[in-house]
Amino acid sequence: MALTNVLLLSQIAGYVFGLILSLCIIVPLSMHQDEFNGHCLLFSKGTWQEEDGQLLVMWASRAYCNYVIVVGILMFIVCCIQIYRLSVFVCKGIDSSFLSAFIEAVGCVIFCGLAITAALIVTLGFMTWCQNIVERFPSCEDATGQDIDKKDQISTHGFYIELGTAQFGAWALFALWVGLAVFSTLKVCRYHQLQNIQVSMYRERQRLVNEPPGRSTPPIDSIHNSNYPHSIDNSKITAN
Repeated sequence: MALTNVLLLSQIAGYVFGLILSLCIIVPLSMHQDEFNGHCLLFSKGTWQEEDGQLLVMWASRAYCNYVIVVGILMFIVCCIQIYRLSVFVCKGIDSSFLSAFIEAVGCVIFCGLAITAALIVTLGFMTWCQNIVERFPSCEDATGQDIDKKDQISTHGFYIELGTAQFGAWALFALWVGLAVFSTLKVCRYHQLQNIQVSMYRERQRLVNEPPGRSTPPIDSIHNSNYPHSIDNSKITAN
């Protein structure tokens, strides 16, 4: 029971952190798309114009930003559900079933894949954008607040912090889901071990029930003779 409580509390804490980290993806990327007039800078490329110093951007698909935002929203919903569900288990002093724990473990593995995909998209896409920026500025951060693309009417005041926050949130979520997958796997292994113990106890009980009484309980005379190997001759005691 103590191990069950530790796993449940660890899972609840993990899902609370997941709830917070998912907001670190949803909010910054939503703000970024709003400031960039609906465009997504991930994997976007461009060329600097010599006559006006503006960046002629070839915008990449918005699906990159939308995918990361959808993953963040999905994780936010799942974390809310799991926090409520596990909190009810803690209050009632019970735990989930073996099937529920197995499904949870599989779900955590799937979310690990979604999280690392989102993290790679944000990281590689941001690097592609910054490669164009450093052609004109010393660093990507120095382009913050600069009018580099007046034609598309984008605002660059917060893009570096927003994408940096989303990148941190994505990688942190991946690490968190790996930890939650470990907790779920430990719970499944514990259930499997308990199930094996119950099966072994049932088989032993059946063997004892079906075994003949003579084999399980030795005769009284044999027990007496085994404890006292040399019997006493009462006639000799009387003669003496």
